[in-house]
Formats: sequence, structure tokens, C-alpha cells
Amino acid sequence: MRVLENIIYDELQENDYATFTKTLSEESLILFAASSEHITFSGLDIQSIQKAVYREDIGYGMWASSLISNAFSKVMPGPGSIYLEQNLKFSLPVKLGDTLTVKLIVKEKQANHRVIFICEVDNQEGESIVSGEAKIIAPSDKISLEQETLPLMNINTTK
Repeated sequence: MRVLENIIYDELQENDYATFTKTLSEESLILFAASSEHITFSGLDIQSIQKAVYREDIGYGMWASSLISNAFSKVMPGPGSIYLEQNLKFSLPVKLGDTLTVKLIVKEKQANHRVIFICEVDNQEGESIVSGEAKIIAPSDKISLEQETLPLMNINTTK
């Protein structure tokens, strides 16, 4: 099991950075579509989701933005972080099979453990997919957690 250990507010310095990488698989797309419940489609198969979500010029940008939150909770600052706000620009579509890398850069430390981060999400070609800023409350106490393995998911599409 992987241990997640946070970086507390006092340890963070301007220009510190961390990265987090994940590939958009069929399973990830189906689970994200099912859990978000904002897509109308006839079934939870990849072809129905792709028809509902994708046109030639549109991808699954909100999945990419969820990776930013994932990076804050797992990488920097890590466990105990509280996500307060974000301002993001979506530049290119996300396609099935894309491998996205999130880069979080400490821009500014503020009072009350608030930290402004620059957030960049690039695809495997190095193209910018999402960019912007987020404000996080960084933890003040050290936390180490064992990262649990997610249980097997079974989505039943019968009514």
C-alpha cells in the first residue's frame, strides 16, 4: 500500500511544485459520467457516453479538472487540505486514452494557512488542456495515511 503524507503550510515555499498523472480509461469515464449524473444517455456503455459527451470539438474537461482536486488531496499539500476556490480555463478537449499530467505550483502563501496554487494540466503531447489557479487551506499538522485500493465497481444499467 502507498502511504500519503502531507506537506504542511510551514513547509510550503513559493515555486514549490508537484505533479500527478492519470490516463482517461473507459472505466474512469463511465464512473465519472455515472457519478456526475449530468449527462443524459441511453446506457452506461462507452459508445453511449461518447455520443453524449463527445463531439469532434468537445472533450471531458471536468474529468481533467477533477484531477487537480485529486492532486491536492494526494500529492501537495496532501491529506488534510481543504479546497476553497478555483478559476480554470479549458483550452483543448480531453480524449479517451489521453494521459494528463497535473502540475501544482505554489504561487503565494497567505494568512490563515491559505495558499494560492497555479494549476496546469497537460496531455501526453505537452499541450495545455486546463490552466488556472486554486486556493487551498494547507494543513497545519502532519498526516500520514495508507492509500486504500478502491473496491471493484459494478454498474448495473438495467432499470
